[in-house]
Parts: sequence; structure tokens; C-alpha cells
Amino acid sequence: MKFLIQIASNASVTVEDQIVGSIPYGYVVLIGMEDADTEEIADKMIKKMLGLRIFRDENGKTNLSLDQVSGSLLLISQFTLYADCKKGNRPSFTRSGSAEYAEKMYHYIIERCKESGADVRTGVFGAEMKVSFTNEGPFTVMLDSAELF
Repeated sequence: MKFLIQIASNASVTVEDQIVGSIPYGYVVLIGMEDADTEEIADKMIKKMLGLRIFRDENGKTNLSLDQVSGSLLLISQFTLYADCKKGNRPSFTRSGSAEYAEKMYHYIIERCKESGADVRTGVFGAEMKVSFTNEGPFTVMLDSAELF
């Protein structure tokens, strides 16, 4: 499982010219899955993401977590995080989870984040989406379950 986390302000996701999710401040999180990922892995990834202290405090140090800055989450499914570019020039996505399994896990992650008390907005699984936001810093972090657990 991979979470590409970006600190953002005024973020939104649009499907068919309609804004389906937006946040004023917080994380834009692109989420990729493979079929080997489990709910246990998702729970650990969520805990790590919500606990990250990557927002700046009054001294400019990255020392605050999402809840400490009253931030929101914009969660977007992104199978291309598992692109394999080793051979040729056309990426392979064979490591990405099957659509059915990835959608189930995506909704699991959404529900678990909501249960944590986070303000959660989402994209639409499998849809052609346009994501707009201002990346603050810019600050981007990749959480990869293969490297964390």
C-alpha cells in the first residue's frame, strides 16, 4: 500500500465538471493498493499518516500533526502509484490491486479515517478526476507499507 501525502490548501477534486470533494487545508492523499494489502496494513498506514508531524509550528519546525492544525483529508484512489517503468517506455500496472479489491480497500480506508475523527473528503473511485491544489512548502511524503512494516 502506498500513500502519497501532500500538505495542501484549497484542494479539490472534480469529476465531469462537478467538484466532488474539497478541503480548505490539510492533506491531499493519493492511495495505491496491491492485492496483497490487508485491512491490518491499512490500519497501520492510517495511524502513521494521522500521526505524522509535518506541519510547521510557530517556530517554523515541522512539529504538528493533522489534528493539531485542524486539517482535513482529501483521499483519492491512484492505481498509478504502482507503475513499473523498468522495461520500455510504457509503464506496467500489473502490481496494482484489482479494481474490485482496491475499491473495497479504498472505502475501508475512508471509513477508518472518518472513525478517527478526521474531516474526510474523497474523489470517486475509478473516475476520471481532476485534482487541483496548492502544495504548501512544497511538502510531499511517500508512505510505502513495504518500507514501513
